[in-house]
Amino acid sequence: MLSEFKDFIAKGNVMDMAVGIIIGAAFTAIVTSLVGDLINPIIGLVSGGVDFTNNYAVLSGEVAEGASLEAARETGAAVFAYGAFIMAVINFLIIAFVVFMLVRYVNKVKDAAMPAEEAAPEEPAGPTQEDLLADILQELKKA
Repeated sequence: MLSEFKDFIAKGNVMDMAVGIIIGAAFTAIVTSLVGDLINPIIGLVSGGVDFTNNYAVLSGEVAEGASLEAARETGAAVFAYGAFIMAVINFLIIAFVVFMLVRYVNKVKDAAMPAEEAAPEEPAGPTQEDLLADILQELKKA
């Protein structure tokens, strides 16, 4: 069983996947910082500082009027935090777009770096079935 596990780990696909996960985690931190520290502030300037994070509805319990979402949660009240969800969706869309643009750019660079495939010379086409049948017919007529 141990040797099977070693064989499984030694396969290229597992190692590639592990490297991909590690790089993906590091890349996630970079993209999250890009969105949170650079893109969201610009969007905040354009949209007038709109932040839905503290928008919520109290389903049950007592919450002081104007309290933040965190303060409402600390009181133990059941809150419907629709603002945090809206911000999570907005952040997801921004992150997905940034990742799409980066992958698109990397693919373009990769395609430009690969040498163009040379066109393979066309091989002469062999005789068609009709040509072969006509040749056979002529040989039979001669016999």
